[in-house]
Amino acid sequence: MTILEEGRDVPLGRYTVVRRTLPNKARRTVGAWCFLDHFGPEDVTGKPGMRVPPHPHIGLQTVSWLLGGEVRHRDSLGSDQVIVPGQLNIMTSGRGIAHSENSPTAKPPVLHGLQLWVALPGAARHRAPAFQHIAELPQLADRDVKVTVAVGALAGAVSPAEVYTELLGADMELAGRTELALRPDFEHAVVVTEGTARVDGVAVEPGSLLYLGRDRDRLAFEATGGPARLFLLGGVPFEEELVMWWNFVGRSHEDIVEARDDWMRASDRFGVVPGDEQPLPAPGLPTTRLKPRPGHR
Repeated sequence: MTILEEGRDVPLGRYTVVRRTLPNKARRTVGAWCFLDHFGPEDVTGKPGMRVPPHPHIGLQTVSWLLGGEVRHRDSLGSDQVIVPGQLNIMTSGRGIAHSENSPTAKPPVLHGLQLWVALPGAARHRAPAFQHIAELPQLADRDVKVTVAVGALAGAVSPAEVYTELLGADMELAGRTELALRPDFEHAVVVTEGTARVDGVAVEPGSLLYLGRDRDRLAFEATGGPARLFLLGGVPFEEELVMWWNFVGRSHEDIVEARDDWMRASDRFGVVPGDEQPLPAPGLPTTRLKPRPGHR
């Protein structure tokens, strides 16, 4: 099953517009991956760049992957880490954490990257929050492709990123044609971040997500019209029901209401992000109950 699913433009903070390809109308998850924003490439010369004030999360991991520029992550654990291309920031919210993401004052001229979320399974969603910065990641390379394994494992290369379901997240710099061996028990999807490519014979451009289903043991990739860059997602289908609202991933309407109330009353649950930025207020809840929906569909 191969389905090309279009993304949509969404404002992020005051200055950044992202292309959101997951969740979409047809699909909520790929494995435990439940959210994918592609931002840039944007010339931020003389502009603020990324400006996302402190905000809360529950029930998920954030995975930050840059293709260009720099972003400073600060969180309520005291983490203060600038990420650059080729490095990985992975933050586990567990029962609750707050963080901010901002371009440094002295920043490169172009901002470009991906922000992804992973839904935590029931056994891990109430765990203590954590943050991991990985400066060096395993790579695979031949004449036509360089693959950086950001999360999970591929062809014997294993990322040190700590995750709680079986996952794959890999950046591919593609100069020609290549094939990769895949786990057939995983479902997979691909987004193109630069250039154009054909994946399983389907033309893919930035702004869409190509869902590839499961039961594949190999997959063909081909750059078209010059070099291309892609991000390959995969994982065991996520069967638990989810309620996703704002920055929260829960299991019930009550989970979300409680998290929102805790954030708005500045409870100890989320802690405080150091600095003088004003935290983002939560939006108002919908007038109807939020209903759990299967993560995999």
